[in-house]
Amino acid sequence: MIRSMTGYARVETQGPWGRLSWEVRSVNHRYFDLGIKSPEEFRALDGELRQVAATRIARGKVEASLRYVRDAAAAAHMELDLERVRELKHAMAKVSAEWGPLSSTDPLRLLAFPGVVREPIADFTALLEAARTLFEQALREFNESRAREGGRLESFMVDRCTAIEQLVVAVRSRYAEVRGQNIERLRSRAKELGVELDAGRLEQEMVIALQRLDVEEEMSRLLSHLVEVRGALKRDEAIGRRLDFLMQELNREANTLSSKSQDAELTRHAVEMKVVIEQMREQVQNLE
Repeated sequence: MIRSMTGYARVETQGPWGRLSWEVRSVNHRYFDLGIKSPEEFRALDGELRQVAATRIARGKVEASLRYVRDAAAAAHMELDLERVRELKHAMAKVSAEWGPLSSTDPLRLLAFPGVVREPIADFTALLEAARTLFEQALREFNESRAREGGRLESFMVDRCTAIEQLVVAVRSRYAEVRGQNIERLRSRAKELGVELDAGRLEQEMVIALQRLDVEEEMSRLLSHLVEVRGALKRDEAIGRRLDFLMQELNREANTLSSKSQDAELTRHAVEMKVVIEQMREQVQNLE
C-alpha cells in the first residue's frame, strides 16, 4: 500500500478533566520532520510521541497540535495557596519597612501572581494517558487519509505506465515502417542517379545507418523500468525515493529516443512519452 506525504486528521475525546483534541497535518518533505505543539503541562510526552510517530511515518513535514480545554466545573473551582499569600504579605511588609508605606494592593493583581491560585487536575496521569492514546488514534486516521490519497496516486501511476507501454508499441511499429522506407528511399535515389548498387554493399550500409537510429534497446529498458514501477507500487513500504530514481531512468530513455529520431511521428511519440513521464514524476514527489 502506498501513501501520499500529504494527509490530515483531527480527533477529540472528552473526560472528567475536560476536552482533548489532536490535529495532525503534513506536506511534502525529503525526510521525516515532526513538529509538536502542545500546552506546557503535556511537554513531557514529546519524546515518547516522536518515537511513536517515527514508527508510523517515513517521510513528510508533519505538524501535530494538541489542544486542551479544562472542564468548566474544574476551571470554576479555584484553590488559594494561603501559604503563598502569607509569603507575599511578609515580603510586602519588608518592602514597606524599607521604602515606606505602599499603596493598597489590588486583590485581582494578587490573584494573578504565580502560585497564588491553584487549578488542580483531579488525575493528571489519566490526562497524559488520554493524550497519548488520542495521539495514536490521530496517527491511525492520518495514515488512513494518506493511504486513500496514495490509492488514487497508484491508479494514476498505473494508467500512465499503460500509456507509455502503448507508446512503445507504436514506436516499434513505426520504426519498422521507417526502416523499410529508408531502404526504398535509397534504392529510388540510386535509380534516379543511374547508379547500380551492389546488394551486399547496400545491405551493409543500411545496417550501419539503421544501427545508429535503432531504439530497440532503449525501448526494452524502458519497459523493464515500467515493470519496476508497477512492482514498487505494490510494496508495503516507503517507495518515493525509488520511484523518483525510476522516473529519471524513464526520462533518459525517452530523451534518447527523441535524439535518435529522424521521423516526425517517432519524434511525436517521444514527446508524448516525456509528457507522461513528467506527469508521473510530479506525482512521485508526493509519495512517501
